[in-house]
Amino acid sequence: MTEQPSDFDPDSREEREVAGEAATDRDEFLSLMGHTYRGELSRTTSWRTRIDRTTNWAVVLTASLLTWAFSTDTRPHYVLLVGVVMVTVFLGIEARRYRVYDIWRSRVRLLEENVFANALDPEGVEQSNWRELLSSDLREPTIKTPAVEAVGRRLRRVYFPLLSVLVGAWVVRITVFAESAESAVATAAVGSVPGTAVVGGVAVYYAAVAAATVWPSGRQAKGALESDDDTVGKEWK
Repeated sequence: MTEQPSDFDPDSREEREVAGEAATDRDEFLSLMGHTYRGELSRTTSWRTRIDRTTNWAVVLTASLLTWAFSTDTRPHYVLLVGVVMVTVFLGIEARRYRVYDIWRSRVRLLEENVFANALDPEGVEQSNWRELLSSDLREPTIKTPAVEAVGRRLRRVYFPLLSVLVGAWVVRITVFAESAESAVATAAVGSVPGTAVVGGVAVYYAAVAAATVWPSGRQAKGALESDDDTVGKEWK
């Protein structure tokens, strides 16, 4: 271990503010931004992996339940509803992870837009106060993506198709052996819960999920790939 000089005083203003000198030295500042970018990119990759892991769990669970539920005629239909509940739990976990992931991704995009893009094609920075924004976020990290947007984005990307498959499979399961619509509703009963209540609950749940998927909302998440028609925010909210 390298020994510190005998006159080193960690409480002195000069030592405490040593990093501030990089703000006035162009070479040191650009070097510092390179290290910052690599660190934030590593965090982004780590949280992206966590999001993908939750998605994999949901896909495997859905495939397993579908295989098991249709393997024989005696399989209970409500197992598919249990799958709907579990996939919804995964959706909540992934939405929370997505919100944290966007903290690091927003910093990466801020550096890419205002440092690296401008170095390659110096047409001016996207945000004139990008250093102030980054400094403020490093001092007080904040979640920038609302929970509603995070849930909606994950539904559109992954979870609405999975939930649709499960609900559709459940409808097929209770109707394929039914002689009429009335008997299909009766077949949907779970224990002492009548079939009408179960069907009504599933219909309300699916309608709510569909509304959350298609409901328009202002985009707060920064740095996601979008189509040309989508509006990209220029400032953090």
